Amino acid sequence: MKNSYKALVILILNLFLFSINGKAQNKNMIQIFDFHTTNRCVTCKAIEANTKYTLETYFKKELESGKITFKVINIDKEENQQISEKFYASGTSLFLNVINNGDEKQVDLTQFAFMYGKKQQEFSEKLKAKLEKQLQKV
Repeated sequence: MKNSYKALVILILNLFLFSINGKAQNKNMIQIFDFHTTNRCVTCKAIEANTKYTLETYFKKELESGKITFKVINIDKEENQQISEKFYASGTSLFLNVINNGDEKQVDLTQFAFMYGKKQQEFSEKLKAKLEKQLQKV
């Protein structure tokens, strides 16, 4: 019985340690989240399109390697509630989640996105510069 208890404790500790060390967050990367509601305006759709354009044009290698990821998230869907709350997204929002050695830093680009959302060239140039700056940190 005593050996069974020890084995159980060791198993639980190993599972706990694996769950901490096995997280994707320990990977150095940039996650890009484009939050939106079900009903989307022209600018909201442009933000998504221009973000995709910038990533596919300038960061194809980083996308393929997983160094950069891009996810579009409808905050009205119940399954997205937790991540929406983590970023305090209550409407259309654009965030970078910069992960370096397990530490996460959120960069809110929402104001930038709305300012340049319908101006593809300016949006793309400025987003490219912001991503290059953050890539230096990971």
